[in-house]
Amino acid sequence: MTTLPDVTVPDATVPDVTVTVIVYNDAERLPRAVASLRRQTHANIEIIISDDHSTDNTPEVARQLAAEDERVSYLRLPENSGGCSAPRNRAIEVARAPYLMFLDSDDELPERAVELLLAAHREREVDFVMGAVERVRVDTGRTSTWMPHLVAERRTVEGIEAEPALFFEHLSTSKMYRRAFLDRGDLRFPEGIHYEDQLFSAQAYCLARAFTIIPDPVYRWYIAPYEAAESASISNQRHKLTNVRDRIHVQRLIDDFLTSSGHEGVREAKDYKFLKHDFRMYAGDLPFRDEEWMAGFAETVNPYLAGLAPGAYARLPRAERVVLQLVRDGRLAEAQLAARGLGHGVAPRETSMDAEGRVYWGPEVPASASARAELDLTDQGLDSRPFPSAQFRHEITRVERGPGASVDLTVRTYDPGLRLPVGPQVATVLIAPGRHRMKTPFRLDPVRPGVFEGSVRLDLAAAQLPLNGFAGTRHPVLQLTSGQLRNTALLLAPLAFPTLRARVDYRGGALPHEVTVEPEGRASGRLQLRWTPVGVTSRVIRPLARRAGAKAGSRVRRAARLAASLAR
Repeated sequence: MTTLPDVTVPDATVPDVTVTVIVYNDAERLPRAVASLRRQTHANIEIIISDDHSTDNTPEVARQLAAEDERVSYLRLPENSGGCSAPRNRAIEVARAPYLMFLDSDDELPERAVELLLAAHREREVDFVMGAVERVRVDTGRTSTWMPHLVAERRTVEGIEAEPALFFEHLSTSKMYRRAFLDRGDLRFPEGIHYEDQLFSAQAYCLARAFTIIPDPVYRWYIAPYEAAESASISNQRHKLTNVRDRIHVQRLIDDFLTSSGHEGVREAKDYKFLKHDFRMYAGDLPFRDEEWMAGFAETVNPYLAGLAPGAYARLPRAERVVLQLVRDGRLAEAQLAARGLGHGVAPRETSMDAEGRVYWGPEVPASASARAELDLTDQGLDSRPFPSAQFRHEITRVERGPGASVDLTVRTYDPGLRLPVGPQVATVLIAPGRHRMKTPFRLDPVRPGVFEGSVRLDLAAAQLPLNGFAGTRHPVLQLTSGQLRNTALLLAPLAFPTLRARVDYRGGALPHEVTVEPEGRASGRLQLRWTPVGVTSRVIRPLARRAGAKAGSRVRRAARLAASLAR
């Protein structure tokens, strides 16, 4: 049995809510998390910093925070647990309030989070209240709402059977729990596993007699989707097969709980959530995995996939069903091809047709009835859908440096629905670093029925950049035409090729930039072009534009003209 360390709790009235901040080696961001709690509009709260035995200066920072505010106390575990559950559970044992919340040290609570959740509890007796989660990209600053359709409407749900789609919202941190509810169900965070939130939340949903949902933001979640592998969060370590095994393990624990608690009626909804959310995250990464990893992935997931409800598969988009079936059939290289461009209407390279005229993914009609059901593309209308939404597959097969700041590409287009007429086609590569699109037309020649190929030279010096320059990335797309109709689709690149760089002096030298041509390295694996301001652009033009903001137009033009005259 774990011995709790001594905890000094400030003398005060009983708090209304206890918020636990879990931390491990995060001294830098811990003050921000605690500051968000100290700013809460409902001030009668207890703040417990629960430290999973940090080895940096987190203890010193935490003690200083506790000294600054009598509502803050510091709890340090005697040894590192390696997860989120133990520090949360230790805090629950000493929490004094009738309502509990949880915060990670790298996130924040919006100022009214406690006030709004507590008010909903006081309006109606429920087991927990949940609200919206605001996600903030640390690399871009862009914000979005996590699972917005699930929290758009204020309501009270009488048991998870009424809305099993809520399994998709599996965060424990978006909720305020009634302490008596956790004790009644002996509900604590499972220790010794990863993805503990998924099991804990599934149990909470099933054990709750009623819970309220409010549309207001109650949690601010900072995400770094492309963080370096060595520092990525558990959920972003999908490159590790141990991560796959951990996720499958927790799914089995959830399944066992649903059975033992009499909630098998929601199993299909939970299976659908796994396929649509958990598996889908891995599916998007499959093109970037090597042969050994793919074999280990299939060995791990296929036994579990075999036991999922058929109805869960039937609810998925066809493209996702194709990837799943190819993995289950061991056609792993084909699964990697199918996974490129998921969600973007990218066609297969080739299809097959049976005697009844049904169309299937891949060069051969699948042998088993189950595989035919999943790989059947007949309803996708490859040969009949309106031309603007027709599905093609455009792949760059060669990337080479051209003269000056140009890049030479060889593009192969697959047209499995035979939508394009026989003979050469005119295609156009589009890219827009700013408001003006650069259009580069080229010719696609037929190679064989349904396959075309052509070469195109992109002169990046011809791009029209904004007067204040451009800093960012763009991914070219390919456009085909049929009469007055246009079809614009992804342009897939080789997953790896040597990076190309060139300095381009736009606008007569007034706007120097470095332009980089590189693999995207994630997502669909597109060609990525990156513009970086250099010289006078970075020293003068861009800072002036940032300072002037919306009024920068005329000043930027004057500065551009001045810079151009100096460059002559």
